[in-house]
Amino acid sequence: MSDIDIHILVTGGCGFIGSNFIRYMISKYPYHIINLDKLTYAGNLENLKDFENNKRYTFIKGDIAQNSDVEKALQYPIDTIINFAAESHVDRSILDPDAFIKTNIYGTFNLLETTRLRNIRRFIQISTDEVYGSLGKEGKFTEDTPLAPNSPYSASKASADMLVMAYYKTYKTPLIITRCSNNYGPYQFPEKLFPLMITNALCDMELPVYGDGQNVRDWIHVLDHCEAIDTVLHKGKIGSIYNIGGENEKTNIEIVELILSILGKPETSIKFVKDRPGHDRRYAIDLTKIKKELGFKTKISFEKGVEETIRWYKENKDWWEQIKTGEYQKYYERMYKNR
Repeated sequence: MSDIDIHILVTGGCGFIGSNFIRYMISKYPYHIINLDKLTYAGNLENLKDFENNKRYTFIKGDIAQNSDVEKALQYPIDTIINFAAESHVDRSILDPDAFIKTNIYGTFNLLETTRLRNIRRFIQISTDEVYGSLGKEGKFTEDTPLAPNSPYSASKASADMLVMAYYKTYKTPLIITRCSNNYGPYQFPEKLFPLMITNALCDMELPVYGDGQNVRDWIHVLDHCEAIDTVLHKGKIGSIYNIGGENEKTNIEIVELILSILGKPETSIKFVKDRPGHDRRYAIDLTKIKKELGFKTKISFEKGVEETIRWYKENKDWWEQIKTGEYQKYYERMYKNR
């Protein structure tokens, strides 16, 4: 089989990480990428507008939780499914957990059944380090760390991961799970920390920071994450779990202050707001397995990545301004104005 005959189904490909992954793959390989996306608030066709006429890219509007929608993608001889499709924002899962259960659990089940019954060669579940719960001041998550989710979002992703491994153990379905730390980069919906703070600062708005701002996350540039998934796709062992991270542990307030410093904006715009329920204190990723087994290492330094990310949002105001003045603005007011 030649590369051009390989058809990869990417679910949730109009979202932040999914769209960056599609861009990465089309630029590197002659594969045909089929993008199945429901186009919820975070799924944006503008993210891949320049690929509309590319013969190696096909968009299908559909919901992974609807079998009839998944069937639309199966008109192509799918070789691999990479499941990015997910409701992913913790705050939204607190306000409306129902959508997270449907998409993240039942949607994954639907794709697993498709993989099993259609003899798909490989299925990669894109998960999160949040399934491990919260760390103290010491230690890092390994692939053997017990799952201990603390939000409806992370619980739904942990449930999906358990389903994936059950299908591997029970049916020998060819599955791999990746669990990544926090991503940043272009095309990220402006409710996440980086784009929220960057765009608010550019608009001279308040920058809301939960609690005392000392929650710690490990940060990885989205293109490094894409390369890690590429590595797992071509070298990963079936039935394995691989942690992915950038080895850049930062507190939330450090991130906010860095963004303000680069933009030359005053720290007086920072507003500490009531912490969200069940807010995990610290995440940190142990990358030993993916480094030793697959030879993966990140390429984008944190300093360079942050500067490039800020530059992208400064140069692409048309992309995010329409979001902040529309559906997102209502959400922003609901989440922060009364805190």
